[in-house]
Amino acid sequence: MAPYHRIYRIALVLLLAAVAHAITNQGNHVLLASDNIVSYTEAIRVNPSDVEAYLGRGNAYAEKGKYDRAIEDYSQAIRLKPDNVWAHKGRGLAYGKKGFYDRAIEDYSQVIRLDPNYVSAYFNRGLAYEKRGKRDKAIKDFTEAIRLDPNYVSAYQQRGYAYSKKFEYDKAIEDYSQIIRLDPNNALAYRSRGFTYYKNGEFDKAIEDWTEAIRLNPSDARVYSSRGFAYHFKDEYDKAIEDYTKVIQLKPNWAWAYRRRGNAYSKKGDLQKANTDYDKAKSLNPDFYERNSPQ
Repeated sequence: MAPYHRIYRIALVLLLAAVAHAITNQGNHVLLASDNIVSYTEAIRVNPSDVEAYLGRGNAYAEKGKYDRAIEDYSQAIRLKPDNVWAHKGRGLAYGKKGFYDRAIEDYSQVIRLDPNYVSAYFNRGLAYEKRGKRDKAIKDFTEAIRLDPNYVSAYQQRGYAYSKKFEYDKAIEDYSQIIRLDPNNALAYRSRGFTYYKNGEFDKAIEDWTEAIRLNPSDARVYSSRGFAYHFKDEYDKAIEDYTKVIQLKPNWAWAYRRRGNAYSKKGDLQKANTDYDKAKSLNPDFYERNSPQ
């Protein structure tokens, strides 16, 4: 009976590897449960040339955050089959997670050579270029991703961010506006466009966008803070105080919220409340308070 049990076990392992391969080919990076690392390892022991098993185990390691082990398996899959798109993409993602952006770019470039219409490869390479400070190349990749998929919201978001960093605010605003046309309930797009309007000196439009972002996501403390700062700039101190107070409710330990509210109270002439807030800011973060003295 022992040989039959062994044959059955090997067949089961190979079946798991085949299922993983099928899921992989559908683009699902979270394959089977991470416990299946054992099964993939057994499949590799039975057949050391099993590309799908290395790929599946690499994905399982990546799912668990073990990127070094994932990279080893993706690399072995590539040695066995150099034109395996999924192995290059998986390794590129793992390199990106470890901050090895140049290596990630190499892998995404190989994916694009193998499949010039692979939309997410352009997007991911654009992210890696952005991390390396190569903003023009990032924009070019995001643009190509958008050409291939005109509804790719994340590509518009990242290209808008890149344009904003280049001080090309009109282009950034257009990208964020396109996201809103595609997804009217996208709070991040309103928040981002609001920041861009603010940088461009269009404070009323910034406030309008941040108000919509808050309606869509009432728990985003950063948006309340930004809107409060815009109100402060417009000398609307009561509204600013209201927003800073909301920030404090959401994030009670954010020293800068107390400092900013203290500034607003000071502008109103309420020095007692201002000093109370300054004291609180200093108690929460003395170094921050010294670097950002009341004004």
